[in-house]
Amino acid sequence: MRPDLKFTKKILMAIVIGFAFGAAMKFPPLKGFESFVIYSLIDFIAQMFIIFMKMLVIPIVFVSLVCGVMSIDNIKTLSRIGTKTLLLYLFSTAIAITLAIFFAKLFHIGVGANFPLKESFEIASPASTKSVLLGLLPKNPFAAFSEGNMLQILFFAIIFAVAMNMAQKKSSGVFDIFKGLNAINFQLIYMLMAITPYGVFALIAKLSHQLAFADFKYLLAYFFTVIFVLIVHVLLTNGLLLVLLGRIKPWPFFKKIVPTMLFSFSTSSSNASIPVTLRNVEEVIGVDNQVASFGIPLGATINMDGTAIMQGVATIFIANVYNIHLGLPAFLMVILTATLASIGTAGIPGIGLITLALVLKQVGLPVEGIALIIGIDRILDMIRTAVNVTGDASICTIVAKTENKLDLDTYYQ
Repeated sequence: MRPDLKFTKKILMAIVIGFAFGAAMKFPPLKGFESFVIYSLIDFIAQMFIIFMKMLVIPIVFVSLVCGVMSIDNIKTLSRIGTKTLLLYLFSTAIAITLAIFFAKLFHIGVGANFPLKESFEIASPASTKSVLLGLLPKNPFAAFSEGNMLQILFFAIIFAVAMNMAQKKSSGVFDIFKGLNAINFQLIYMLMAITPYGVFALIAKLSHQLAFADFKYLLAYFFTVIFVLIVHVLLTNGLLLVLLGRIKPWPFFKKIVPTMLFSFSTSSSNASIPVTLRNVEEVIGVDNQVASFGIPLGATINMDGTAIMQGVATIFIANVYNIHLGLPAFLMVILTATLASIGTAGIPGIGLITLALVLKQVGLPVEGIALIIGIDRILDMIRTAVNVTGDASICTIVAKTENKLDLDTYYQ
């Protein structure tokens, strides 16, 4: 049995045991111990887990983004293929987050829950769209890191990586340092994943104890809304892009991408799925290696449609359960932040919850709201990873078709 399947079982067990434990603390004779067990011990574990998760946001996003941009050999001489691929990835991610917000608002998920906020938390007023765009430019990059201004950090990371390429320093020790830092970040994330079952247990136990059983209907609404939007995006968005931009029938693509979707579902990792995705896209779908070898690894770094959908639905859900109003500027900020954040999202299990923290922060929502959804996120993570790799493959197929590098005989075979 592979370690990822063992990890999935641990998460599912943590959810079940945590739910049962928190519910049991409501009844005698355990009820007398709830003050110490739930609000001291369990809450301490839960808070430690959240703090550790928030601690990783800045280093992971900055270093991953720099390495991702640096993977392009020369920014000045990017080929037509690279430009098309990059723009289509960003476009599809923006569509994904827009669909997520639309359906989450349409279904009114979380409305009526009225979960209490911590007394110490102050709701920040979302900035205007103009302020967000101007705020992309950091007056002082070091201050942006110190203050945790993620939009400025993302922008600075892109500019920094482009400048490194233009200065032709990729062969120098600077790039080697970033590759080493990126490897360290991966180990930090795996450390986070190692303690995730315990954090999930604590969060679910606390949630199960605090909420009435009727309140879990709100979590189920969130869960099925995310799944619904993921399905709509895969079939509708990718299908329409294949028809309108690629001028090809979508059903052969969907039929041939199923094995890759199943593999990525089991690994919950876009990076781990790269070899399988490359083989499927080239040998089964018929995309030329020149397109696939560039587009698939790049997509695993910057094209996170499934993750963006989760972040959009989660943002609306958390705002509604805490009864916080979000206006149009806030929605635009979510689209912008989630799209930019997807560029620096590492293609490994569970990373979406880390970047969700910065999306929540940018629209003035409590980061502790992640505790409401983290317990059921593992299954969603598996599904959205399948959506991520499907988006990578579809964009590569479209680019290949527009460049006459798609073997139509293989595609329609």
